[in-house]
Amino acid sequence: MKVAVTSASGKLGTAIIKELVKNLGAEKIVGIARTPSNAQQLGVEVRKGDYNERGQFDAALRGVDTVLLVSGMDAPDKRIGQHRNVIEAAKANGVKKIVYTSIIGPEEGTAFSPIVQSNRQTERDIQASGLDYVIGRNGIYVEPDLEYIDHYVKDGKITNCAGDGKCGYTSRPELARAYTAMLTNDRHNGQVYNLFGEAITQSELADLINKVYGTELTYEPMSVKAYTAERKAELGEFIGTVIAGIYEGIRNGENDLPSDFARATGRPHLKPLAMIEQIAADKT
Repeated sequence: MKVAVTSASGKLGTAIIKELVKNLGAEKIVGIARTPSNAQQLGVEVRKGDYNERGQFDAALRGVDTVLLVSGMDAPDKRIGQHRNVIEAAKANGVKKIVYTSIIGPEEGTAFSPIVQSNRQTERDIQASGLDYVIGRNGIYVEPDLEYIDHYVKDGKITNCAGDGKCGYTSRPELARAYTAMLTNDRHNGQVYNLFGEAITQSELADLINKVYGTELTYEPMSVKAYTAERKAELGEFIGTVIAGIYEGIRNGENDLPSDFARATGRPHLKPLAMIEQIAADKT
């Protein structure tokens, strides 16, 4: 069995490859990266693969049995075609199974919805490919909040437009365990899994961060309009709009859903406190 992972140099791709190596051994893993030198430290074979270049994936997927397609980071109107390059190359090169990292979120009603719509189209493309497949719909990563702690501490608070909405957070290590199981066990074939843990509010998130990091943060809600303007000013039009749309979805209850994590992995998702403690410990 040879398993390939796209976006191998990204944070999620890297975490999944490390988990796969522990389970299968490095000789059975292929990392695919737009810039292969950025993934050489993983200790596996690395092949070149730019989502915009179908021919590169024809070469990158030779001899591969199963491929993990990590969702691209480009604009929604570009992602569908980029993902199709990987799907078509997989079909042409005898790949038997595709596993896709999709995402939770509303298909209508927020600035994040166009990204969700593009992911849903890729899900349909994979399901229509004739190959075995598994689709994971990831919850929101908790890592960005933890990486942003210095900014929160400077302000003394977490501010966004989620209000009292609950969000089922996850982490890259938890997702790595889930995708390793989905890639290596055929009993998951044909399934679509929601992948995240227990849903919490932003106030609860602030309390957990305080407990683990010794901070004294509070949560202060903002209007969607004000938060969107703030994020655009700091992050630019596209990313700022996307981030605001994510929190608007949380506000609207779109991230408080049943989780399939235990079905995908055979164990419950880590509790939010344990997940944050694990990430903090890994940084020390």
